[in-house]
Amino acid sequence: MKLTESLKELADNSVKRHPGAAQDIMRKAIEDLKATNMLEHAVKTGDQFPDFELPNAQGETVSLSEQLQKGKVVLTFYRGGWCPYCNLELKAFQEVLPQIKEKGATLIAITPETPDNSLSTKEKNQLDFEVLTSENNELARSLNLVFKLPEALAELYGKFGIDLLESQGNDENELPIAATYIIEQSGKISYHFLAEDYKLRADPELVLAAL
Repeated sequence: MKLTESLKELADNSVKRHPGAAQDIMRKAIEDLKATNMLEHAVKTGDQFPDFELPNAQGETVSLSEQLQKGKVVLTFYRGGWCPYCNLELKAFQEVLPQIKEKGATLIAITPETPDNSLSTKEKNQLDFEVLTSENNELARSLNLVFKLPEALAELYGKFGIDLLESQGNDENELPIAATYIIEQSGKISYHFLAEDYKLRADPELVLAAL
């Protein structure tokens, strides 16, 4: 559970770096998001995952149906290269990529980042798997995974130097929740991890066990 431990350490350090009001704003945003019960409406295990065609970091189109012809697909959503929790998750999945491939599966990351930004994220984290851009969060939206940042949180992100307009190419201030799926060749979902708290992610060890 290496990733889970690293995420907790990062979260603990964040409390020390940004104490007080900043923590209150971030905590309240998570609590308010949980209160919407959005996870009840999200696509999950047993559901059919919709096919998609999305551009990768090099601008080439990748479709889910083509990838499923080769085997199962592990698909994970991340918010952007500006998110340290996302970078930890991506690096952790990169570390187990050989094991995912040994099990006959393909790993794909989905992000609302523009292709230019996703390429930077891919290069920064030395990722050898596909990183696809879902413009305006449309794929995550179809799965009921998208939320709008509360005004106080959007302002706080701005103070942190996080520019979602630059990252995504839109000013909607929307993000996907933490979500990871295993999709069978039939398109049916056999595993899901969903969390309103961005500090929680699917641990690659559990994903490998599910594969």
